[in-house]
Formats: sequence, C-alpha cells, structure tokens
Amino acid sequence: MDEFMQAAIDEARKGLEEGGIPIGSVLVHQGRIIGRGHNRRVQQGSAILHGEMDALENAGRQSASVYAASTLYTTLSPCAMCSGAILLYGIKRVIVGENQTFMGEEELLRSRGVALDVQHNEACITLMKNFIAARPELWNEDIGRQV
Repeated sequence: MDEFMQAAIDEARKGLEEGGIPIGSVLVHQGRIIGRGHNRRVQQGSAILHGEMDALENAGRQSASVYAASTLYTTLSPCAMCSGAILLYGIKRVIVGENQTFMGEEELLRSRGVALDVQHNEACITLMKNFIAARPELWNEDIGRQV
C-alpha cells in the first residue's frame, strides 16, 4: 500500500481511538507530508473539522503554487465542503481510499479539472462500515444523513 494512504488510514484510526469519526487525510508536496489530520468534529465540538479540512489547517498557510503541486490523500470521498476547499486552494490531484460508504462530490471535482484516483481500499471500507454500524447516530449527524 502507498505510504501516504497508509498515513491517512493511521489518521483515521487515531480519530476513532479518540471517540470520533474514522476519516483521515494527508496533504503531500514534493514527496513529503506537509499536513495531516483526521475528522475531529466530535473531539473539538466543531462543525467543520473533517479529515481534509484538518489536514489543510495543519499544513498552515501555503502559497498557491504549493497547493497546485500537492496531492491530497483522503480515506473517504470528499464531501461538498471539503471538495470546495480542494477547489478553492487549487489542489489538482486527490487520492480517495473509498467511495462505497459515502459518495462525495467526485463529479464536481472532475468537472473542474481535479484528477481523482479512487482506490477501493479494503481497510478504508472496513473502517467506515464498522463505524457506521456501531455509531449510526453519530454518522447521521453530518454527511451520513445524505446516504
């Protein structure tokens, strides 16, 4: 498995261990992780700290050229909010662990020139399926209600 997707999965597992939703993400520039994060809505009482948003926040301010040359890895298909951030910052490539438990705004991203690679990663699928079965009320608080 790709080391960067593994880092995103590690972030997702960290979120689950903290009592949150197991979605993780890393932002990679020139072969190194510059931002990592996981869904921290529960832990921080946040409305916006999805895995991708947390990774972007933890990367700090970057120039447009850094975002344009970066790849975002995420364990789950990006929702509308996270897809908007991807477009806003001009990230041109997104590697998605899985889109079976939730289909985000992949068509929007593709229509705006973002290259998407959906890996159908079994670890990502299993993490989300087990979480949704165990905590449907928490999943349905946010993007799960759209499923």
